Amino acid sequence: MSRERIVSGKPLTPEEENWSVSLRPQALSEFIGQKGVVEKLSISLAAAKKREEPLEHLLLYGPPGLGKTTLANIIAKEMESKIFTTSGPALERSADLMGILTNLNAGDILFIDEIHRLPTIVEEFLYPAMEDFKIDFVVDKGAYAKTLNVPLKQFTLVGATTRAGFLSAPLRERFGLSYHLDFYETEDLNKIVQRSAKLLSVELNLEACREVAKRARGTPRIANRLLRRVRDYAEVKTGGQITPQSATDALKIEGIDEFGLDELDKKYIRVILLHHEGGPVGVESIAATLNEEAETLKEVVEPYLLKIGLISRTRMGRKVNEAMLKDFKIENGTSQKLQKELF
Repeated sequence: MSRERIVSGKPLTPEEENWSVSLRPQALSEFIGQKGVVEKLSISLAAAKKREEPLEHLLLYGPPGLGKTTLANIIAKEMESKIFTTSGPALERSADLMGILTNLNAGDILFIDEIHRLPTIVEEFLYPAMEDFKIDFVVDKGAYAKTLNVPLKQFTLVGATTRAGFLSAPLRERFGLSYHLDFYETEDLNKIVQRSAKLLSVELNLEACREVAKRARGTPRIANRLLRRVRDYAEVKTGGQITPQSATDALKIEGIDEFGLDELDKKYIRVILLHHEGGPVGVESIAATLNEEAETLKEVVEPYLLKIGLISRTRMGRKVNEAMLKDFKIENGTSQKLQKELF
């Protein structure tokens, strides 16, 4: 059973994604956080513009909600180019990709989200397009089959993925640039929340802003989503005034504690503590106990728990770092109170 979680880095609805577009920075100079990536990318963009060449093919990878799509759109604006957006699952046949590639002009950006989910036949069709800016298209069948060599204009492929390990080596090696986006520091999230609040004409002081930022799990998309919930709560409960207390109360209703953990995170940890003595245990076993999909746990629960040190991945499976439990106010599995909360 896959569930929608307010602390998921993925878009929950198309409406939310459309809403968040208005909050995205439009230039690299406006982009907050990811300093190393921004600095390297700014140098690559400046060099490409100086040489009047398209940017090298670029791979952006990291957890969802950190700004991969935003950076792709910024690159298009910085290069004064058009951007064409698609996703791995949407490209089922090589013909789907051919129509896009043949319509690209020199310097255009092709952005493929979830590029790790490209079908093998489409991925192999992409190789000569990336390397030699041409595609080989087979017409007819059997003895009448002919291969047409179609030249392409030089374009830039920007690929985004949350699962870089799922990319094949031949595809990964064809990207000239490869940048990893990591979770954001709380101070950067503070700035992002302040910027979003200004764009939304929402008034909140620095302390209220910090209450939102520290619960955002290092993810701008979650920070903006939480800000929206806090704004709605304040409009109904406090006449639109957002105070640190109203922000805390709003997020408490959503089931998010001061560390950004929700009930699924805590149940995940408690299952390892109560059922498996702290681990190690395989993720499939945890998923079966929680009645969740293992992929959901891998993609939207574990990355943040690993980042903050609450769990470790070992060869034998997942293990809770019990020394960290007190820091995050999670009790161990011997507590009767904890068992009562869980069951």
